Amino acid sequence: MKIELWGVRGSLPTPLTNNEYQQRLRAIIKNAIESDLPYSSIDEIIAKLPPSLSTVYGGNTTCVTVTSQKGNLVILDAGTGLRPLGDQLIQGDAGSGKLSANFFFTHTHWDHIQGLPFFKPLYIPGNHFIFNSPIKNLHDRLDYQQKFNFFPREFDDTDSIKEFNQLKASQEYSIDDSLTVDFIPLRHPGGSFAYRFREGNRTFIFSTDVEFRGNAVESFTTDHNDFFYNADLLILDSQYTLDEAFAKFDWGHTSYSMAVNCGIAWGIKKLVLTHHEPSYSDEKLASIYNEACDHMSASSKAAEIDVPDLFLATEGMVFDL
Repeated sequence: MKIELWGVRGSLPTPLTNNEYQQRLRAIIKNAIESDLPYSSIDEIIAKLPPSLSTVYGGNTTCVTVTSQKGNLVILDAGTGLRPLGDQLIQGDAGSGKLSANFFFTHTHWDHIQGLPFFKPLYIPGNHFIFNSPIKNLHDRLDYQQKFNFFPREFDDTDSIKEFNQLKASQEYSIDDSLTVDFIPLRHPGGSFAYRFREGNRTFIFSTDVEFRGNAVESFTTDHNDFFYNADLLILDSQYTLDEAFAKFDWGHTSYSMAVNCGIAWGIKKLVLTHHEPSYSDEKLASIYNEACDHMSASSKAAEIDVPDLFLATEGMVFDL
């Protein structure tokens, strides 16, 4: 299966400001001058930039896709990252009303549904979408954000075919004869769910909007058996620094250091830190990633154990399992 990240911010979209862009330009030019490279060596200049200057981690809110070996599409959450996904899909089958896809929703806070009204394939006759979630009134929630007071086109007036499937606990669902999915509840205000996808001997888990703290790893593992254990890829909420996590107790998000602890405890192979705090600049996120790597390295040396490969979620990032 292929996993692709379309939106990685938490809470609300964060477009790059003019001031931030100019600061980055100044830093890049300064870096180029200090490197004393000829102006023709543009690629070399870019290659030597630190991640905080060479990378835009992304300002769109949560949206991730899973594509099975058979080509079936799953869309996880519908934050503003759904809009560029729709723009790409419209160039293919979705443009002629021949797209079929499954949505899975972790929960319906705005940053996880606000891209749906701007998802162009939703408006094209013939496209077929199945909306999956353990939430009983998912249709009403999605419909409500597109009422005329808030949006010019109501959800039920869009032209695609829409089905709703309420998922039941402790059941595994088949996307096709190779890809299956199950889920568990998470600690988050209003509730949230983690989804586990399995294809062949590969496992991917999507677990955003969850608050792990203190001994929560052990108690959570006891309650949910081996749900997280030995996953090939885990995308995990890590919105806060440790200090901010203490200051925002019960806000429903995890610190990057606790996310690293979870990845180690569960034997994860690849760990992706996501749901970035909207007030954090790319420079701050790059610093957090470095600190998370240091924490991972210190933990491995202290316990003499294998640790996950660590990634900072970035729009456009792709994993093939």
